[in-house]
Amino acid sequence: MKRWLLAIATAASMLSLTGCGYNDFQRLDEKSKAAWSEVLNQYQRRSDLIPNIVATVKGEANFEQETLTRVIEARAKATSIQATPELINNPEAFNKFQQAQGEISSALSRLMVVAEKYPELKANQAFRDLRVTLEGTENRITVARNEYIGTVQAYNVLARSFPTNITAKVFSYKVKPTFTVQNEAQISQPPAVDFSTPAAPAGSK
Repeated sequence: MKRWLLAIATAASMLSLTGCGYNDFQRLDEKSKAAWSEVLNQYQRRSDLIPNIVATVKGEANFEQETLTRVIEARAKATSIQATPELINNPEAFNKFQQAQGEISSALSRLMVVAEKYPELKANQAFRDLRVTLEGTENRITVARNEYIGTVQAYNVLARSFPTNITAKVFSYKVKPTFTVQNEAQISQPPAVDFSTPAAPAGSK
């Protein structure tokens, strides 16, 4: 008799957890972690490209040192932030990470715009290959970020909706931070470059 009562209680408990969204929280939490991991992979892929891009551009005489410095410093700042799975549960750390990646996007955008002023660099096969690879990586970043945004949105709706918000409160499932795409797009907007101005000689001010 006790076994039957225990079995019934267990079944009722499982049905209760299913109905209150517990299983959905587990599924979406794991999905968001996987999506976040892919975002990090693509950002790392971009970061790994930067030293080669900088080395190639340095070979071009009189290339703007300030532009190269911005790229190098942006990468250093981004890599100084420990990108861990826990970031997606820490809004403050997540925001810092996002801002750092936005600065890399902005610096790389400027570098590519400035590179248009140097015909020899544009004709350099190594640079052209790196540029194509960078563009492909940026596309992968966009896809990975969109996947993460969609997954987190579903998770956050579950955490805020009734009655699953009760489950979220009981089990301490907090709303996860997500990318502010519009803000990052503004950060990443490349500055205007005057193509009529000739490149300054190296070392000039």
